[in-house]
Amino acid sequence: MRTEPINGTETTPRRFRGRSNECAVLHRLMDDARGGHGSVLVVRGEAGVGKTTLLDYAAREAAGFRLAQIAGVESEMELAYAGLHQLCAPMLGQLGALRRPQADALEVAFGLTTGSPPDRFLVSLATFSLVATSAHDRPLLCVVDDSQWLDHGSLQVLGFVARRLLAERVALLFAVRDPSDLRELTRLPELRVDGLAPPDARALLASELAGPIDPAVRDRIINEARGNPLALLELARGSAPADFAGGFAMPDEAATSRSVERTMHSRLEGLPPDTRRLVVLAAAEPAGEPGLVWRGAEHLGIPREAAWPATDVGLIEFVPRIRFRHPLVRSAAYRSASLRERQAAHGALARAIDPELEPDRRAWHLALATIEPVEQIAAEVERSAPRAGRRGGLAAAAAFLERAAVLTPDRPDRARRLLAAADAKREAGALDAAARLLSDVEIDTLDELARARCDALQGRIAFDQRKGREASRSLAAAARRLEPLAIGVGRRAHLEALSAAMWTGERLGPGGIQEIARAALAAPQPTQDPDMIDVLLDGLARRFVHGYQAAAETMSRALEMALRVVTPPDDSDQQLWTTVPDSTITVTHELWDAEAWHTLAGRRKQSAHEAGALVQLQFAAHSLAWSHILGGQLEAAAQLVEENRTLAAVTGNQPLVRTDILLAAFRGEDAQATRLIDDTVRDATSSGLTRGAVFARYASAVLNNALGRHALALDAASYAFEGDHAGYGPFVVPELAEAAARTGDAAVLASAHRWIIKRTCAMPTDWLLGIEARLRALQSDGSDADAHYRQSVEHLRRTRVRTELARTHLLYGEWLRRQHRRVDAREQLSVAHDMLEVMGLAAFAARARRELAATGATARRRVVETRDDLTPQERQIARLARDGLSNPEIGAQFFLSPRTVEWHLRKVFAKLGIASRKELSEALREDRMAIRGEHDGVSCSI
Repeated sequence: MRTEPINGTETTPRRFRGRSNECAVLHRLMDDARGGHGSVLVVRGEAGVGKTTLLDYAAREAAGFRLAQIAGVESEMELAYAGLHQLCAPMLGQLGALRRPQADALEVAFGLTTGSPPDRFLVSLATFSLVATSAHDRPLLCVVDDSQWLDHGSLQVLGFVARRLLAERVALLFAVRDPSDLRELTRLPELRVDGLAPPDARALLASELAGPIDPAVRDRIINEARGNPLALLELARGSAPADFAGGFAMPDEAATSRSVERTMHSRLEGLPPDTRRLVVLAAAEPAGEPGLVWRGAEHLGIPREAAWPATDVGLIEFVPRIRFRHPLVRSAAYRSASLRERQAAHGALARAIDPELEPDRRAWHLALATIEPVEQIAAEVERSAPRAGRRGGLAAAAAFLERAAVLTPDRPDRARRLLAAADAKREAGALDAAARLLSDVEIDTLDELARARCDALQGRIAFDQRKGREASRSLAAAARRLEPLAIGVGRRAHLEALSAAMWTGERLGPGGIQEIARAALAAPQPTQDPDMIDVLLDGLARRFVHGYQAAAETMSRALEMALRVVTPPDDSDQQLWTTVPDSTITVTHELWDAEAWHTLAGRRKQSAHEAGALVQLQFAAHSLAWSHILGGQLEAAAQLVEENRTLAAVTGNQPLVRTDILLAAFRGEDAQATRLIDDTVRDATSSGLTRGAVFARYASAVLNNALGRHALALDAASYAFEGDHAGYGPFVVPELAEAAARTGDAAVLASAHRWIIKRTCAMPTDWLLGIEARLRALQSDGSDADAHYRQSVEHLRRTRVRTELARTHLLYGEWLRRQHRRVDAREQLSVAHDMLEVMGLAAFAARARRELAATGATARRRVVETRDDLTPQERQIARLARDGLSNPEIGAQFFLSPRTVEWHLRKVFAKLGIASRKELSEALREDRMAIRGEHDGVSCSI
């Protein structure tokens, strides 16, 4: 007998979607028990509909109650009183309060002593007395899940107790799986739980799918699942975006459980031949449109009465829409058919579809009905790919393009279509599939432009696969081949080659930054007004060839143009739009523009998500998470880190950089951060991605400065600084300067200051000026240092880099203490401590706390210390739950199932020592704090 509840379905938040009425009923049940009115409720519903979820919800909301919670197990149904024993186990300490005959009856029934088999009425009466006694000082909630699997004796006793709860402070809650006929629970109050409403079902399904899906197919899945959460989760769990291909490829590729498939085979074998053909036809139609299926049936000569045997056994419904009894049954039915039967079904559906109204679905069915290459069909499928992509994402477009290539008889056309399919596969995150398709391209059949595009795609795939040197060289070669053929495409290839070279960090030699940058500057100029790509390429190339000051104005113009582009200009530029911002983000760093960085990173993430471009979504999640970290929003960053992990698992690809390194470093998690840093340096070095190693060394500098190990911080920051890696200055220089100042290395500090002064002359921003003023303060004494620190605060408070503002307050306070200005030091250190503490920068906050102690002051401690025990993911999930999001909504943000979200919340409750979501608001109260510094009129809200 399980004493832990089964959580097999949806969610258990405080107010989760689609269950507000059910929650209200449960609250009334518990309110009655609190008021001394015994209450009972039998929750009924089919498997997977959410009964367990509601019972778990009631258990968590039962503040002030004693709780007894069990679930029936089918294998223990023959053990007399097994369920009752488990339910009463927490109450057995009250046996002494029962009359002796009653206590003796329970002791024998539970095997605590030996004796004659007790009378069942006496056991029932004893159980009632025990329950009432246990509820004397506190109300009692008894929760019994899967009651249909309780042994008969336990059910009889609990039914007896349930009918006699009048003035007892007891709530008795049962869950029963339908269909079932438990006479022991008849005529008790019932709550029937049906499937989720379509909007809630859509939210749950969306939380499980990493990419887009055709809306018509999504609605058909929800319709067939009848809102059953478990049915939706079973369908989506373990499926990659390509498995759905926007819905078109799903019947053939979606995995079904062996048990479902075996059951389906046995049921189909017992049906008449025409009925079997009709079922396969219905399974092959992804939208579940009955009119289309009946027209297809006419083409196959299947009469309408053929549906009756399948409907009689509950396998399928045909009105008002076609609906299988379970989404997985549809897949199993399709897979059970022979290839010839499938082709016949798709051919009939293609003939039944109006080519003017549904050209894409007609083309797809034609493609699946055909084995031999047919150019007319291949061309029709290819024309449909962009439209399919708009509905179902890049995976759908890739599925159409791949099928078009398979059906193409002409070798050059087939090679061209394979190249397009490989490109779409790569964007959808299926890198291995993209590489396979590209290897099938017969290069000798391509013209020179297509060959160059093939080289470029090979470079992009290599880059996404973390093959840095191979990527930069392939892209550079492609750019050179493209120059005389298509100027615009060639310049875009130069930009991609330069971006790849920046990741390798190699400045000289073939594929090095200098060579690629010079080649880009020498490339033919656009014949019309330069667009964003042209200006961006010129700016970055100038930066490496002529230096920062010569490039700053051009990079600034490119950034202005990028900010003006809100959406992709057209479908053909979708790929470009999801890749180019990697270069624009570097420019925002070069120009020290935190606001533009955050804006573009957010747009990039949204664009990649809408397109289903999962590899680019990984890049975007990293960039946006980094921005959140610098903004002091570590919880938001942690959410994106988890999303990145999930995307890596879904695609099977590893991100180029791991933001969790920086997150651990800023939090001062020494062991965790050090391990991640070492692993990343090793992996980045072996893959030729020096930029990844630079990021790890920057994180090392943060960590060691936070922990006061400034000599180690100086070594790490020096490594990152000396390579002059584009875009890293705003992050590395502050760490280098602080470490140099603390170790007394005046030469390094002066060198960092000279470097930053050149930037302020070219393109000053508040972020840049704030850090420059801080460097001046680190090199100054007396009133000059004081003025420079205040100037740094003044600039940084106008930016979103809140961590740098807090650290300026910390450095200022530390300097003031060394100047024996203890009162002034306390003011700055208190602001620093409060900001750092709330943001979660624990090691930096500890520095501020120690400095405050040295001034004779005590830092205010946070209310809930156990919050520090939460993992990054648990902290973010807890925050979202506190703010009222349902488990499907939380899951959609993390790409987690609601059941997994629920599992995390249980761990959160245990760590925080709370019992329900109601208590999260108080437990996480410090997350809402607004830390305000009244220094120099500064008001800093976190």
